[in-house]
Amino acid sequence: MQPHTTPSLTASGLNLIAQGMTIYDHDLRLAVCNAPFQQMFDLPDALVTPGASFRETITHLAVRGEYGPIDDIETFVQERVDQARNFEAHYMERTRANGRTISVEGSPLPQGGWVTVYTDISQTKAQEALLRAHASDLGQQVLDHAEALSATNRQLAATVTALEEAKRQLTRTEAHTRLTTEMMPAHLAHVDANGRYTFSNRKLNAVMPGRPSDIVGMTIADALGDFAYGRIAPALTSAYQGEASVFEFTDNASARRIRGSFTPDGTGGAYIMSMDITEETQARVALQQTRRRTLAAQMTSGLAHDFSNLLTIILGLQSKLGRLPDLPEAATEMIDGTLAATRRGGALLNAIADMTAGRAMRPAATDIQTLLGDVQMLARSTLPDGLTLIVSPGALSGAYLLDPGMVQDSLLNLILNARDACGTRGQITLAAQAVHDTWLEFTVTDSGPGFSTDALEHGCDPFFTTKGAEGSGLGLPMVYDMTKRAGGDLKLGNGAAGAHVRLRLPLRHAPDVSGGLVLLVEDDAALREHYRDMLIDLGHSVIEAAGVDEAIALTADLPDIALVLSDVNLGNGSRTGVDLAVQLTGTVPVILMTSLTSQDPLFRAATQAAPVLNKPFEARDLLALLRTQVAA
Repeated sequence: MQPHTTPSLTASGLNLIAQGMTIYDHDLRLAVCNAPFQQMFDLPDALVTPGASFRETITHLAVRGEYGPIDDIETFVQERVDQARNFEAHYMERTRANGRTISVEGSPLPQGGWVTVYTDISQTKAQEALLRAHASDLGQQVLDHAEALSATNRQLAATVTALEEAKRQLTRTEAHTRLTTEMMPAHLAHVDANGRYTFSNRKLNAVMPGRPSDIVGMTIADALGDFAYGRIAPALTSAYQGEASVFEFTDNASARRIRGSFTPDGTGGAYIMSMDITEETQARVALQQTRRRTLAAQMTSGLAHDFSNLLTIILGLQSKLGRLPDLPEAATEMIDGTLAATRRGGALLNAIADMTAGRAMRPAATDIQTLLGDVQMLARSTLPDGLTLIVSPGALSGAYLLDPGMVQDSLLNLILNARDACGTRGQITLAAQAVHDTWLEFTVTDSGPGFSTDALEHGCDPFFTTKGAEGSGLGLPMVYDMTKRAGGDLKLGNGAAGAHVRLRLPLRHAPDVSGGLVLLVEDDAALREHYRDMLIDLGHSVIEAAGVDEAIALTADLPDIALVLSDVNLGNGSRTGVDLAVQLTGTVPVILMTSLTSQDPLFRAATQAAPVLNKPFEARDLLALLRTQVAA
């Protein structure tokens, strides 16, 4: 039997049972019922649709007179609802307002809620009355009725067995469905027309940290909070009105980017799927920026080449002109001015080339304290005596995966811009913090006059500058470009005093790589000892080999080897570390080390086979590459 046919087959089977049957969940809402239940009590379709309220059903029956005359219907209904919330197994018989007698048998379900069977026993009651009326004349009629009662009991026993099996099937189906939904990396939920959750796969907290996970029965406004609910309310209203929609927003409580899908359920409620797309958004931003750079490079490369040639010609002509004899003093000044402008044009071309070509991102395990200390040391020498630089790393500790060179260049650029804004006196503050374990945030503030309205709007546009002839207008655009390529964001703003620039990068903790078994392959005994001590200090166990063949044999015999660190040039034999890396591709990660220059063909072959460490290197260089390899 195919799994997707089980619910329909179960429903068909329940409709064949002569008795009425209902299953309500722990929120007093109808999960399933059969056709005899609707027929027995003549209920409208709205009250036999999954999700129908138990309170509304009882109210409908009471108003219609099902329970006979009732002085206070609201109190009567509330008593029934309270009994349902504290449900216990029971059996009862009652005579309906239409004179027919029914039996009601209820049993609680292990996951909450209950199943109830309604049986019309009017004929059985009539037979019992007949027996009592003619107790003095039993005869054959009593025997006939006794046989009829026995047959009825057998039918009831068969029905109970069928209901128990249906109960097991429903419980199993619900368990399978819930397990499937809880395994999905998204929050799946249903809200009724009043915005109250009737179903949840308990993933809201995983998608939007800080929210509760057990939300069935809560309103969506209470579960999400004012800000998030305010953002999704228009999309949810559209779903209530029958229009499906997909909506993205940034949750301020967790700083995560959320995508929500809202689908009408046909009864006034809505199905909702929410996903955390923070990393997807970061990758998308980086890809968009890379595409913009590629397009800019294609557009400017040809123009820059031709313009560079023109500048070269101008420089040559001006140089020749300057060497002519008996030039008037005014002509010499014009020649010097032309040469200065031409050189400035050349510097501008170089800056454009840096922006459009750039270099690949090189994320490495980076200690924030060390990074900020280096930035402070480099920036301090460029600041006048009256200008103070305060660096605050906050509570950040440990290593993070980022491109330290690009981050350092960006922060220095922002500090120098702040210096130019402050003049000779004032204060610059560089602060770092983690934002909800989602972003790594750097903020540069100054005590200067702040950004102008134009600067706030166009500060990241190429060639926009407020420094006149002294500025190229490429500083902030370069920072913006590097930030976007890393999947981050750059915002300009003004505070109570001065300007502030907020730079955010995706927060990626560098993994711990200590404790693994490393195979060190080096033919020089002294170097092998040096690298062995370096690896041991980093927390690794080390085994050693002097050549490729020995290394291959060790990797075959020791499946616990986590990494191979090998020199490229190995004197023992004709095979190199490149051959070793190629042979171990897909089995054990390999890092190569070499002192070859980048022009050497073997060096180029090494970079294609594995990550390469240039000799000499320090322990922190090795640690950064090790962490990068583990993260990949």
